Amino acid sequence: MSIEEKIFKRTIIDFSRLEKFGFTKSDGKWTYSELFMDGDFKAVINVTPQGDVSGTVLETATEDEFLPLRVENMEGFAGEVRAEYQKILEKIKADCCRINYFVRPQANRLTQAIFNAYGDEPVFPWDNDDSGVFKNPDNGKWYALIMSIDRSKLDKKLSGEVEVVNIKLDEAQIPKLHKQAGFYPAYHMNKKNWLTITLDETVPDEVLLELVNKSHAFTLGKHKRRLNGNNAWLVPANPKFFDIEAAFARQKEIIWKQSSDLQIGDTAYMYVGAPISAVLYKCAVTAVNIPYNYEDENLKISKVMKIKLLKKYDKNFMGFAKLGEYGVRTVRGPRICPPNLVAVLK
Repeated sequence: MSIEEKIFKRTIIDFSRLEKFGFTKSDGKWTYSELFMDGDFKAVINVTPQGDVSGTVLETATEDEFLPLRVENMEGFAGEVRAEYQKILEKIKADCCRINYFVRPQANRLTQAIFNAYGDEPVFPWDNDDSGVFKNPDNGKWYALIMSIDRSKLDKKLSGEVEVVNIKLDEAQIPKLHKQAGFYPAYHMNKKNWLTITLDETVPDEVLLELVNKSHAFTLGKHKRRLNGNNAWLVPANPKFFDIEAAFARQKEIIWKQSSDLQIGDTAYMYVGAPISAVLYKCAVTAVNIPYNYEDENLKISKVMKIKLLKKYDKNFMGFAKLGEYGVRTVRGPRICPPNLVAVLK
């Protein structure tokens, strides 16, 4: 790993700060140069549009590259040059970068999505360890753990470092997921309820966040969820199977397929699928667990709930693209509505 890679390992370039620091842009690349060691050396640092940082140290008298810089554990004069060059990189890091908690892009995207949904950031409870824990601040319960391990810990046939996330799910779901690429029995945790997922782009972001939402739900008892305001749900409505617009045009209270998680008094924000693809209704759950018998080629219903229309939104107010700004990239089934999204929908 290069000097630059080590220093910028867990950072992300904030391009808006580069010009103020002294970088100039040419051919899509940002470049900064600085003389050091009494002007005997010049550091030239480049930043690509992707945020990758590289650098060269030149001897000013000859414009030749100072090759001993790349020799690790170099002592004496070469060690001094290396140390002064590192100070320049550290200044750039401090002034032009934001923290990236993890190494892999998917691990950092998931971290941002968790923050958007719950306002939680990772904590690092172990010294000299890069494992980040996400926990419910109300009770301290863990719902996700991102860490770096060797792939051989998951499969003896594999090797190489990879970042993974451990999440907690209903034990009935776990065996089915084990059959899918990227899913493994939990590393270093109870395999009955915990699952390990690789963060190497094998599993799509929207699937990861959906599972993290389910894991987060394990930290919330139903009574607690109702008390602390986490009783708002996004509920999908497929217009191909049921015309919810026509139903609400006829009456303000309708029956809906029961989800075991929704309770009387909960709020259901109804997301109507294509071609509308937007949150269209705010409803209150008024009754649950009503016996019902219906089955066709698309759907089987054994119990229903009642939802009462409280508000209708313009279809352009909270479309699918805008939901992504709040960490919601899929609505495949009823899911807890992120608090920052609830604040807007209210």
